[in-house]
Amino acid sequence: MSFRTFAIRCLPLALLAGCTVGPDYKALSPAELGVPARFNAAAADVVTADQVDLARWWRGFNDPTLTTLVERGLAANLDISQAGSRLRQARASLRGTRGALFPTLSVGGSASRTIGRSDGAFVDDNGNVTTTEGDQTRFQLGFDAAYEADLFGGTRRSIEAARADLAGSEASLRSTQLTIASEIALSYLDARFAQVQLRVARDSLASLDETVQIVDWRVQAGLVGSLDLEQARQLRAQTAGNIPQLEASYTAAVNRLAVLLGETPGAVTPLIDAAAARDIPLAPAASDIPADVLRRRPDISIAERSLAAETARIGVQTAQLYPALRLSGSFGGSGLSIGDSIDTSIGNLIASITAPIFQGGQIRAAIEGQRAATDAALAAYRQAVLVALEETENALTQVAASERREREVLVADEASRNAVLLARSQYRAGLSDFQSLLESERSLLSSQESRVAARADRAIATVQLYKALGGGWQAAPLPASVTTSAARP
Repeated sequence: MSFRTFAIRCLPLALLAGCTVGPDYKALSPAELGVPARFNAAAADVVTADQVDLARWWRGFNDPTLTTLVERGLAANLDISQAGSRLRQARASLRGTRGALFPTLSVGGSASRTIGRSDGAFVDDNGNVTTTEGDQTRFQLGFDAAYEADLFGGTRRSIEAARADLAGSEASLRSTQLTIASEIALSYLDARFAQVQLRVARDSLASLDETVQIVDWRVQAGLVGSLDLEQARQLRAQTAGNIPQLEASYTAAVNRLAVLLGETPGAVTPLIDAAAARDIPLAPAASDIPADVLRRRPDISIAERSLAAETARIGVQTAQLYPALRLSGSFGGSGLSIGDSIDTSIGNLIASITAPIFQGGQIRAAIEGQRAATDAALAAYRQAVLVALEETENALTQVAASERREREVLVADEASRNAVLLARSQYRAGLSDFQSLLESERSLLSSQESRVAARADRAIATVQLYKALGGGWQAAPLPASVTTSAARP
């Protein structure tokens, strides 16, 4: 049998579509997952999801520095690059798994050359005897082929699992992009929070310097005792002592931002320093229906695709219970040309069927183990859904709470400022003692810190809400590592 004939006869087997054992995966609906129709919590100033650009939610803060940082990070972050490489690896794995559906072919050959006269002779098809003389080159060519028919779908289930793994790797990349976008925004808000705290502390320090000077004049005039001066100096020193820690917090936040952008610490410090005079930015909070949140969040997709892959692997293990058909053959020929070697090739074809009879329960144990893995993946999927709902509910609640807190803190801050002005005026005029002024100064410092913290908390809660809603990856560019390798040769 020639190699060409073998290939033609094997073609129907390659196209054979036998039964596929194992359960077929069916995605669960939001109702089957117990997803409610709406969230319980709602922020006071919340807008609907279609009123904001969830894919680029950071632009809602109207802060060009924040927009620049997030978009630079999505393009250059090294965690995203790693996730892109894992996606490329999953694509290669799928291609390798698909290859099991096709026959394997290998070829080998050799050539030998005889130099000088030869006394050999051969008889052609017409009975003529021809002697050989002179230089001759003789070619030998051989082919080996093997194929295992996927009669019961074990290979097709493996491909199904590989496809699910590939989709999970893509969702993992999207999840990393979502996380990096929110981490950059949070680190930026931490840096801005430290900047504003530093500004408040330095302004308070200047005010306390004025208070210390007023008390010192009154001590020198013999109007009050030295106790007032020492208490004023104590409050001033405590305020000054907080500044180095705030500076360290600012540096840590800025360095973290640089690393998130794939750069060395300090690389973005000038860019953040330029924003020092501005207040902490705010953005409108958004809400959405729970089912849309689940469809948008990549971590839910990761868990769902993991369940699909584990379900398909039940079929891979189940196929081991059934017979396997294997075909193999070898062909070889020789001649004075390569074409003659192919046309005159002869060989053999072997078909074998193997079936398990007694395996000591190993195959059924493997099936049961895979069913257990699928049950675990289902539980993990349901848990991921619950965590997503929990995070969104908590984020909505935190946004509402931070809005209410900021309103009250602003009232307290205004009252504290007025109280300090009155206390300082009365103390100068000798109408009140220093304790009243001291308490007023302390209250003002506390209310200013609370005002800044309340605004920062509101901005942070908004970022966490957008992360919980699954926004931030839709417009992110694919990293170059998805298609190219950065590894050294």
